[in-house]
Amino acid sequence: MAWIYLFIAGIIEIVWAIGLKYSNGFTVLIPSIITITGMILSYWFLALAVKTLPIGTSYAVWTGIGAVGAVILGIVLFNEQVSVLRILFILLILSGIIGLKLTY
Repeated sequence: MAWIYLFIAGIIEIVWAIGLKYSNGFTVLIPSIITITGMILSYWFLALAVKTLPIGTSYAVWTGIGAVGAVILGIVLFNEQVSVLRILFILLILSGIIGLKLTY
């Protein structure tokens, strides 16, 4: 169950990270509410996960999921730069996440 909580926390982290962009510095109400709610929920699910999983592994996986998701959605939603190096580094983060899961 802890890995499921951690995955949910990571997905919600993507939501609030993208929400930050839409909130325009917390000046747009609905995206700001979604962002703050996402932050709280993401931390809550992370807290549930670390009851069982090591904090270092949990934190690395949580931030890795958030980082990869935010980069991919930044490319898709905001036309951010796509390059071979960016894709390579996303794959490196993913391999780290998978490696941490496999070595637990």
